[in-house]
Amino acid sequence: MWRKIKHIVSFSGGKDSTAMLLKMIENNMQIDEIIFCDTTVEFLEMYKHIEKVESYIKRPITTLKSPYTFEYIMFEYVKRKGKNKGSKGYSWPNFRIRWCTDFFKRRLWLEHLRQYNHAIEYHGIALDESERADKNKDGRNIKYPLIEWGMTEEDCLEYCYNKGFDWNGLYEKFARVSCYLCPLQRLGELKVLYTEFPELWAYMKELDKRSIKQFDRKFRSDYSIEELETKFDKELQGR
Repeated sequence: MWRKIKHIVSFSGGKDSTAMLLKMIENNMQIDEIIFCDTTVEFLEMYKHIEKVESYIKRPITTLKSPYTFEYIMFEYVKRKGKNKGSKGYSWPNFRIRWCTDFFKRRLWLEHLRQYNHAIEYHGIALDESERADKNKDGRNIKYPLIEWGMTEEDCLEYCYNKGFDWNGLYEKFARVSCYLCPLQRLGELKVLYTEFPELWAYMKELDKRSIKQFDRKFRSDYSIEELETKFDKELQGR
Protein backbone atom coordinates (compact mmCIF):
# COMPACT_ATOMS: atom_id res chain seq x y z
CA MET A 1 0.00 0.00 0.00
CA TRP A 2 1.36 3.45 -0.93
CA ARG A 3 2.03 5.70 2.04
CA LYS A 4 2.24 9.45 1.81
CA ILE A 5 5.59 10.81 2.94
CA LYS A 6 5.46 13.69 5.42
CA HIS A 7 8.21 16.32 5.44
CA ILE A 8 8.82 17.51 9.01
CA VAL A 9 11.11 20.38 10.03
CA SER A 10 12.86 20.32 13.39
CA PHE A 11 12.89 23.96 14.48
CA SER A 12 14.81 24.91 17.64
CA GLY A 13 14.55 28.63 16.99
CA GLY A 14 18.30 29.11 16.80
CA LYS A 15 20.18 30.62 13.86
CA ASP A 16 20.80 27.32 12.07
CA SER A 17 17.27 25.93 12.16
CA THR A 18 15.85 29.37 11.40
CA ALA A 19 18.08 29.76 8.33
CA MET A 20 17.21 26.24 7.21
CA LEU A 21 13.46 26.84 7.54
CA LEU A 22 13.50 30.21 5.75
CA LYS A 23 15.64 28.92 2.94
CA MET A 24 13.51 25.79 2.51
CA ILE A 25 10.48 28.02 2.10
CA GLU A 26 12.42 30.30 -0.24
CA ASN A 27 13.32 27.25 -2.34
CA ASN A 28 9.69 26.05 -2.39
CA MET A 29 10.58 22.78 -0.66
CA GLN A 30 7.75 20.67 0.69
CA ILE A 31 7.04 21.24 4.39
CA ASP A 32 4.13 19.48 6.08
CA GLU A 33 4.87 20.46 9.67
CA ILE A 34 7.30 22.62 11.62
CA ILE A 35 7.98 21.45 15.16
CA PHE A 36 9.46 23.37 18.09
CA CYS A 37 10.20 21.42 21.31
CA ASP A 38 9.90 23.79 24.26
CA THR A 39 12.37 23.17 27.09
CA THR A 40 10.44 25.74 29.20
CA VAL A 41 13.75 27.42 30.07
CA GLU A 42 14.31 29.47 26.93
CA PHE A 43 15.15 33.16 26.85
CA LEU A 44 12.09 35.39 26.51
CA GLU A 45 13.72 36.72 23.33
CA MET A 46 13.62 33.21 21.88
CA TYR A 47 9.87 32.88 22.36
CA LYS A 48 9.40 36.29 20.75
CA HIS A 49 11.63 35.21 17.87
CA ILE A 50 9.51 32.12 17.24
CA GLU A 51 6.35 34.24 17.16
CA LYS A 52 8.08 36.58 14.71
CA VAL A 53 9.10 33.68 12.43
CA GLU A 54 5.58 32.25 12.50
CA SER A 55 4.17 35.64 11.51
CA TYR A 56 6.79 36.06 8.77
CA ILE A 57 6.29 32.68 7.10
CA LYS A 58 2.50 32.74 7.62
CA ARG A 59 2.52 29.11 8.67
CA PRO A 60 1.83 27.54 12.06
CA ILE A 61 4.69 26.20 14.17
CA THR A 62 3.72 23.22 16.33
CA THR A 63 5.01 23.60 19.90
CA LEU A 64 5.58 20.39 21.85
CA LYS A 65 5.82 20.51 25.64
CA SER A 66 6.67 17.86 28.16
CA PRO A 67 4.11 17.22 30.91
CA TYR A 68 7.01 17.93 33.29
CA THR A 69 8.85 21.17 34.00
CA PHE A 70 12.63 21.44 34.08
CA GLU A 71 12.45 21.98 37.84
CA TYR A 72 10.25 18.93 38.39
CA ILE A 73 12.61 16.58 36.56
CA MET A 74 15.58 18.12 38.32
CA PHE A 75 14.18 17.45 41.81
CA GLU A 76 11.02 15.33 41.83
CA TYR A 77 10.96 12.95 38.86
CA VAL A 78 11.13 9.33 40.05
CA LYS A 79 13.58 7.24 38.04
CA ARG A 80 11.96 4.15 36.59
CA LYS A 81 14.95 1.98 35.71
CA GLY A 82 18.67 1.49 36.26
CA LYS A 83 20.66 1.26 39.47
CA ASN A 84 18.99 4.45 40.80
CA LYS A 85 15.44 3.22 40.17
CA GLY A 86 13.03 4.80 42.64
CA SER A 87 15.23 7.75 43.50
CA LYS A 88 14.04 11.31 42.90
CA GLY A 89 15.51 13.89 40.55
CA TYR A 90 18.56 14.23 38.33
CA SER A 91 20.10 17.46 39.65
CA TRP A 92 21.86 19.58 37.01
CA PRO A 93 22.53 18.16 33.53
CA ASN A 94 26.20 17.52 32.75
CA PHE A 95 28.38 16.24 29.92
CA ARG A 96 27.66 12.63 30.90
CA ILE A 97 23.91 12.86 31.56
CA ARG A 98 22.09 15.39 29.39
CA TRP A 99 18.65 14.46 30.64
CA CYS A 100 17.28 17.82 29.47
CA THR A 101 17.85 16.86 25.83
CA ASP A 102 16.22 13.48 26.41
CA PHE A 103 13.09 14.75 28.17
CA PHE A 104 12.53 18.02 26.30
CA LYS A 105 13.76 17.18 22.81
CA ARG A 106 14.21 13.53 21.86
CA ARG A 107 11.19 12.01 23.63
CA LEU A 108 8.78 14.72 22.51
CA TRP A 109 10.03 14.57 18.93
CA LEU A 110 9.88 10.79 18.56
CA GLU A 111 6.48 10.51 20.24
CA HIS A 112 5.04 13.12 17.89
CA LEU A 113 6.48 11.43 14.79
CA ARG A 114 4.74 8.15 15.64
CA GLN A 115 1.54 9.50 14.11
CA TYR A 116 3.14 9.40 10.65
CA ASN A 117 3.62 6.20 8.69
CA HIS A 118 6.67 7.63 6.98
CA ALA A 119 8.44 10.93 7.54
CA ILE A 120 11.48 12.74 6.24
CA GLU A 121 13.02 14.89 8.96
CA TYR A 122 14.92 18.11 8.31
CA HIS A 123 17.48 19.10 10.94
CA GLY A 124 19.44 22.35 11.08
CA ILE A 125 23.03 21.22 11.42
CA ALA A 126 25.46 23.58 9.69
CA LEU A 127 28.49 22.59 7.65
CA ASP A 128 30.83 23.33 10.58
CA GLU A 129 29.25 20.52 12.59
CA SER A 130 28.70 18.00 9.81
CA GLU A 131 30.24 15.28 12.01
CA ARG A 132 26.99 15.37 14.02
CA ALA A 133 24.90 14.44 10.99
CA ASP A 134 23.42 10.94 10.92
CA LYS A 135 21.12 10.40 7.95
CA ASN A 136 19.77 7.09 9.19
CA LYS A 137 19.67 7.51 12.97
CA ASP A 138 17.60 4.73 14.53
CA GLY A 139 16.29 3.88 11.06
CA ARG A 140 14.87 7.38 10.54
CA ASN A 141 15.20 9.32 7.29
CA ILE A 142 16.97 12.56 8.20
CA LYS A 143 18.16 15.29 5.86
CA TYR A 144 20.53 18.17 6.56
CA PRO A 145 19.87 20.92 3.99
CA LEU A 146 22.43 23.34 5.46
CA ILE A 147 25.23 20.84 4.84
CA GLU A 148 23.96 20.21 1.31
CA TRP A 149 23.93 23.97 0.70
CA GLY A 150 27.40 24.39 2.22
CA MET A 151 26.15 26.87 4.84
CA THR A 152 28.30 27.42 7.92
CA GLU A 153 27.02 28.72 11.26
CA GLU A 154 28.33 32.16 10.33
CA ASP A 155 26.49 31.97 7.02
CA CYS A 156 23.28 31.06 8.83
CA LEU A 157 23.51 33.98 11.24
CA GLU A 158 24.22 36.45 8.44
CA TYR A 159 21.33 35.03 6.41
CA CYS A 160 18.95 35.48 9.36
CA TYR A 161 20.17 39.01 10.05
CA ASN A 162 19.61 39.90 6.41
CA LYS A 163 16.04 38.64 6.76
CA GLY A 164 15.47 40.90 9.78
CA PHE A 165 15.82 38.32 12.57
CA ASP A 166 18.22 39.36 15.33
CA TRP A 167 16.90 37.68 18.54
CA ASN A 168 17.08 41.13 20.15
CA GLY A 169 20.87 40.85 20.24
CA LEU A 170 21.21 37.44 21.93
CA TYR A 171 23.79 36.22 19.42
CA GLU A 172 25.95 39.24 20.19
CA LYS A 173 26.25 37.89 23.75
CA PHE A 174 25.99 34.11 23.47
CA ALA A 175 27.25 31.44 21.07
CA ARG A 176 24.14 29.33 21.81
CA VAL A 177 20.82 30.93 22.68
CA SER A 178 18.67 28.08 23.99
CA CYS A 179 18.29 26.83 27.59
CA TYR A 180 19.66 29.87 29.42
CA LEU A 181 20.49 27.87 32.56
CA CYS A 182 22.68 25.25 30.87
CA PRO A 183 25.74 24.41 33.05
CA LEU A 184 27.71 23.56 29.90
CA GLN A 185 27.96 27.20 28.84
CA ARG A 186 31.28 29.00 28.69
CA LEU A 187 32.24 31.03 31.74
CA GLY A 188 32.18 34.21 29.67
CA GLU A 189 28.58 33.59 28.70
CA LEU A 190 27.60 32.83 32.28
CA LYS A 191 29.16 36.14 33.25
CA VAL A 192 26.93 37.92 30.73
CA LEU A 193 23.94 36.06 32.13
CA TYR A 194 24.86 37.21 35.64
CA THR A 195 25.34 40.85 34.71
CA GLU A 196 22.54 41.33 32.16
CA PHE A 197 19.81 38.85 33.13
CA PRO A 198 19.51 39.16 36.93
CA GLU A 199 16.05 37.59 37.18
CA LEU A 200 17.16 34.47 35.31
CA TRP A 201 20.32 34.31 37.40
CA ALA A 202 18.31 34.55 40.64
CA TYR A 203 16.21 31.56 39.57
CA MET A 204 19.35 29.56 38.74
CA LYS A 205 20.74 30.43 42.17
CA GLU A 206 17.58 29.13 43.83
CA LEU A 207 17.80 25.85 41.90
CA ASP A 208 21.47 25.49 42.75
CA LYS A 209 20.86 25.87 46.47
CA ARG A 210 18.23 23.14 46.28
CA SER A 211 20.55 20.89 44.27
CA ILE A 212 23.37 21.26 46.77
CA LYS A 213 20.99 20.50 49.64
CA GLN A 214 19.27 17.51 47.98
CA PHE A 215 22.10 15.95 45.96
CA ASP A 216 25.26 17.62 47.27
CA ARG A 217 25.82 18.66 43.65
CA LYS A 218 26.51 22.21 42.54
CA PHE A 219 25.85 23.91 39.22
CA ARG A 220 29.19 22.84 37.73
CA SER A 221 31.88 20.54 39.02
CA ASP A 222 34.14 23.57 39.47
CA TYR A 223 31.67 26.24 40.58
CA SER A 224 28.37 26.71 42.35
CA ILE A 225 26.24 29.68 41.34
CA GLU A 226 27.36 31.56 44.46
CA GLU A 227 31.01 30.79 43.70
CA LEU A 228 30.52 32.11 40.18
CA GLU A 229 29.05 35.30 41.60
CA THR A 230 32.13 35.76 43.77
CA LYS A 231 34.40 35.13 40.79
CA PHE A 232 32.53 37.50 38.50
CA ASP A 233 32.28 40.25 41.13
CA LYS A 234 36.06 40.17 41.63
CA GLU A 235 36.62 40.34 37.88
CA LEU A 236 34.19 43.22 37.49
CA GLN A 237 35.75 45.15 40.36
CA GLY A 238 39.19 44.69 38.86
CA ARG A 239 38.27 46.16 35.49
